[in-house]
Amino acid sequence: MNFRLIALDMDGTLLMTDKSVHPDTIRDIEQADRRGIHVVYCSGRSVPELLPYVPGLEVMRYAVCMSGALVYDLKEHKNVYHKGIPYEYVRKIVEAAKQDDGMVHFLTDKESIVRTDQVEHMWDFHMGVYQPLYVKISRKVPDMEEEAKRYDFIEKVNIYFHSKEARQQAYKMLEDLPLSFAFAEGASLEMTAHGVTKAAGLHELVKYLGIAMDETLAIGDAENDRAVLEAAGFSVAMGNAGKEIQEICDAVTGDNDHNGVGEAIRRYAFAGQNRLENR
Repeated sequence: MNFRLIALDMDGTLLMTDKSVHPDTIRDIEQADRRGIHVVYCSGRSVPELLPYVPGLEVMRYAVCMSGALVYDLKEHKNVYHKGIPYEYVRKIVEAAKQDDGMVHFLTDKESIVRTDQVEHMWDFHMGVYQPLYVKISRKVPDMEEEAKRYDFIEKVNIYFHSKEARQQAYKMLEDLPLSFAFAEGASLEMTAHGVTKAAGLHELVKYLGIAMDETLAIGDAENDRAVLEAAGFSVAMGNAGKEIQEICDAVTGDNDHNGVGEAIRRYAFAGQNRLENR
């Protein structure tokens, strides 16, 4: 297999537990770039949440963001593709969050937006590890319901709940809406427009770059990676991925704290190129 693009999930995949990138992973990504392989983000994160990592990973030009709702060119600072949730559904999402006073998070192509008072209590929503990032890059507003009125659509909306039971209750209130849903983190519900997945976003990017899906390698660890792992030409599960994700992938690599991404790149992406070069 001769891969032309590698799609990397971030949390639990590219990022170690402390949310940094292993130096050896950076080395292997840079080597892939030198071999002419596009290495791209394929994440639920928004552009502002990616930007702190760009200075150390300049070779990663493109990003499938917000679970596929946005495809972004980090070099040209422009949207390649985007699809949002209409306001009428955003309003219902915010209403559903009220039953648990869940932490609503809006992700647009330019901003990460949260309620001011909830940032201080992110551990209560099983999101404490992200608190420093949110303090740094998010715009804080007093009322998410009022904030929603400013937009015709929003690319992605998350709700972080106090418990999985509260998440399930809210999901039951929203499941009939034309949205794409993903359960993530401890008790989070992620929502994008109907038909939006990481796989759909990657389809838009490869079309833009003139690459076939068969020429892609995807690496991930969680349920919200399932669609892209199933759609890619070759899929690799992280060693820290759950059994369900490992079972649907073509291969399993090391975990995210021990350069599992780099191991997969060297073993599968470079091996194919090496065989071609040695013919």
